[in-house]
Amino acid sequence: MKKNTVYLDNNAATRVDPRVVKYMDEFHLHDYAVASSQFSHTPGIRAKESVDTSREIIAKRIGAKPGEIVFTSGETESNNLALMGAVASNKDKNRNKIIISKIEHFSVLHTAERLKRNGYELCYIDVDEEGFIDLEKLESLVDERTLFVSVMHANHEVGTIQDLNAVSKLAKKKNAYFHTDATYSFLQVPIDVEETGIDLLSIDANLIHGPKGVGALYVREGVSIEKIFEGGYQENNLRPGTENVPGIAGFGKACELFDKSDIHKVTELRNNLHTGLTSGIKGTLLNGPGDFSRRIPNNLNLSFEYIEGESVVLHLDMRGIAVITGSACFSRALQASHILLAMGFTHERAHGSIRFSPSKYTSNEDIDYTISNVKEVVEKLRELSPIGK
Repeated sequence: MKKNTVYLDNNAATRVDPRVVKYMDEFHLHDYAVASSQFSHTPGIRAKESVDTSREIIAKRIGAKPGEIVFTSGETESNNLALMGAVASNKDKNRNKIIISKIEHFSVLHTAERLKRNGYELCYIDVDEEGFIDLEKLESLVDERTLFVSVMHANHEVGTIQDLNAVSKLAKKKNAYFHTDATYSFLQVPIDVEETGIDLLSIDANLIHGPKGVGALYVREGVSIEKIFEGGYQENNLRPGTENVPGIAGFGKACELFDKSDIHKVTELRNNLHTGLTSGIKGTLLNGPGDFSRRIPNNLNLSFEYIEGESVVLHLDMRGIAVITGSACFSRALQASHILLAMGFTHERAHGSIRFSPSKYTSNEDIDYTISNVKEVVEKLRELSPIGK
């Protein structure tokens, strides 16, 4: 029997907290002036104050200064601004080497590939079967020609949390910039940009029960990047255009409302789901770290032998369960996940991967319903599959 949707795709997008929506309505309906109008009238001053308040809240969460936070439209823009901006500000032809891991988000991978087409040397860091980067390989790659190293804090598909302190130390040895995409770890995993030595860090409101279409880039004071769009002088002259005041206000409010107790709840839900599926379905393979303390709390990635992930997703959707195969951006291509392939898995296993990601709005009943239905779906699909019989 189909029930209301059980949404388990929170590594792609989260439900906005109703309190955030209510707070944002104030800026849609009342304090709707442009923040850059602060020099003209009182409504503009109020809008600017709300932006500054969010800047302070977000900066505090990562150990940064408010002036080091640049608001963007989200993860993709933040990553583009970090990488393209660093290149644009660097005129030293001796610094023409960039290093990224093989399991980065497309907004880093594709930006790096564009830079390669423009003459930069692009080097990739290998990962092991759990998604951890090869630090020895990184050390061998970093040299005096390296402009920046980009390694995401936690992976969006398999949840692997990287050792940013180790990466930072290797980058700093050669005075290279260190950028990390922390979109999927932000608030779930503690991070201090000052202690870690991070130069550039990307985050997004969409994954913390905030609004879509707003994110931020941390730019360490003294780090030189140039804007990649032309226009006005907003955001310290790094991101021109009218500020998304309601979105920025909602981003700050979502940070303010984030409760550490929710992490405990989500971790327990994820663990129960893992136990229920792996104990009840033979041939269930865990993708990513087996030590769950080394993966983000709301991530579980599994492959079921002898069946494709796309079939599982479609059958579960008919039963009201929303999950994804591969990453949200990748699933439309119907290709094997580049992340699981980089981890050394076969195309069959990569095609068969399913990502489950609960949130604070997920219930124990939702998990029980999911376990029961995944078992039924996998069993039926295996009966139809000629493989493994």
